[in-house]
Amino acid sequence: MIATWWAELSPAMKILWAVTLSASLIFIIQTVMTFLGADSGGDFDVDTSADIDPTLSNIEGGSNLYTFRNFVNFCLGFGWSAILLRSSISSTAVLIIVSVLVGAGLVTLVMYLFKWLSGMQQTGNINVYKSAVGCQGKVYLTIPGARAGEGKIQISIQGAVREYNAQTDGDTIKTGTPIKVTEVINESTLLVEELNSYIV
Repeated sequence: MIATWWAELSPAMKILWAVTLSASLIFIIQTVMTFLGADSGGDFDVDTSADIDPTLSNIEGGSNLYTFRNFVNFCLGFGWSAILLRSSISSTAVLIIVSVLVGAGLVTLVMYLFKWLSGMQQTGNINVYKSAVGCQGKVYLTIPGARAGEGKIQISIQGAVREYNAQTDGDTIKTGTPIKVTEVINESTLLVEELNSYIV
């Protein structure tokens, strides 16, 4: 029965279903890994510095829009909207526009949700102003150079791994690079330096 249904689909609908189901599966895996605390390597930073101003890539000036997770979220919202609404919206152009808006809305919603969860996590018993300077960790999302925007880091602070926004005065620091916190800009943003820069 499934084989018959699949064979009757147009090539465009086969692609749409394949993308949507793949995005759904990846979304479920990412969600499970996030709540299990194993998401530190599950989000891939796309280096857009060559073509896109990194200061445009975050709602609040960082560089966390162009990520694999957000791409999956967009495909999820776009795909299911197009599939579920195609029988209700006769115009293909209108259907595409509505689906794009739903996909973008889902990306925005998830970004704010994770920002809120991150803020909740960071507001525990840790005084970042007293505890963060000198802590070491790794870059989670690329940090633009010369304070041109914000990236994200994960550092070990008081025995717990925490995620913060980060800026640097030096050159762009890529994902996975070891860093050291040199200054606290505010409760959610730290100034960092590439750890290797200390090695002569």
